[in-house]
Amino acid sequence: MNIHEYQAKSLLRACGAPVSDGRVVKKADEAKTAAGELDGPVWVVKAQIHAGGRGKGTFKEADAGDKGGVRIARSASEAAEEAKRMLGRTLVTKQTGPAGKQVNRIYIEDGAGIATEMYLALLVDRQTSRVSFVASTEGGMDIEEVAEKTPEKILSFSVDPATGYQPFHGRRIAFGLGLKGGQIKQCVKLMGQLYELFLAKDMEMLEINPLIVTDGGDLKCLDAKMGFDGNAVYRHPDIAELRDVTEEDPKELEASKHDLNYIALDGEIGCMVNGAGLAMATMDIIKLYGAEPANFLDVGGGATKEKVTEAFKIITSDPNVKGILVNIFGGIMRCDVIAEGVVAAVKEVGLKVPLVVRLEGTNVEEGKRIINDSDVDVIAADDLKDGAEKIVKAVKG
Repeated sequence: MNIHEYQAKSLLRACGAPVSDGRVVKKADEAKTAAGELDGPVWVVKAQIHAGGRGKGTFKEADAGDKGGVRIARSASEAAEEAKRMLGRTLVTKQTGPAGKQVNRIYIEDGAGIATEMYLALLVDRQTSRVSFVASTEGGMDIEEVAEKTPEKILSFSVDPATGYQPFHGRRIAFGLGLKGGQIKQCVKLMGQLYELFLAKDMEMLEINPLIVTDGGDLKCLDAKMGFDGNAVYRHPDIAELRDVTEEDPKELEASKHDLNYIALDGEIGCMVNGAGLAMATMDIIKLYGAEPANFLDVGGGATKEKVTEAFKIITSDPNVKGILVNIFGGIMRCDVIAEGVVAAVKEVGLKVPLVVRLEGTNVEEGKRIINDSDVDVIAADDLKDGAEKIVKAVKG
């Protein structure tokens, strides 16, 4: 689960981390009042969407200009006007894709004099199962670009959970970033605050880009991005309240209501599979035979007929889907349940694209009988390879 920058900064402020004062605006007529509550003399106006690259983004609407989703204003009235220009527009960045995201919220904050820009992140290291710090002197840039071109400028290390964060971790980062004097003490304190917040809120990622040294010589978090473990959000009602469903894919949102593991992709072949590993293998073999998967969808081991029906509806609601591959290996999941769900879904929503079904495992013969006895137009597959070949052939014509 992701949240907006202004929400992330509110969490940072609550734990004592240095951030600029700011106000969130959701309606154009609120902009002037919000900007007037800040001191200036420089105001920064930021579009709030769940995507990076806002500053380099462009608006689809011509009258919004091409100044990007982060703008500088020299007066409160100018800040208010910039906020009004961005609200309701569609911002396109390299992370949103060509469709872009509609800007429904604007964050106006006091500007900061910047002496140095740096990069900082806390992540869950899947290899070590520990929290890792990632820091670089190349702040304000895409960390992927830095890693590719100048990897020696990235400092990364994990924290042993037996000891937790210690001051030497902060000093290691401070020295790696070239901080001096009192900045080192500030860095040690800030890293400790961020580490504790990361653990306390079950985060998956906390990124500060850039972390700056102000022209007064102090550290400040100029931007903030946070991601939380979706499986742990139930333990944090305050974080759950920050969820903005307008930023989520409607199909993924609908899937979450039915406890389906669904992620929308850009391909043309819809997939319904049980088990995350089998789902990824199914996506891989579709690509191997020359097509692209339209989604990742794991219906789980305890899916019901109703759950399978909803999953089928979600797949068919994607206009990019030109064919569907159902690949079920029945262990805990029963093939007859999947078959009943597929037949019910097709009868309810209709079938306008080719459908290939591969069933194997528990109650497989009953599952095949259910499909064969129905009037559903299905292409049967003997195994995963056969299923992938048939659906790709059907889609490619």
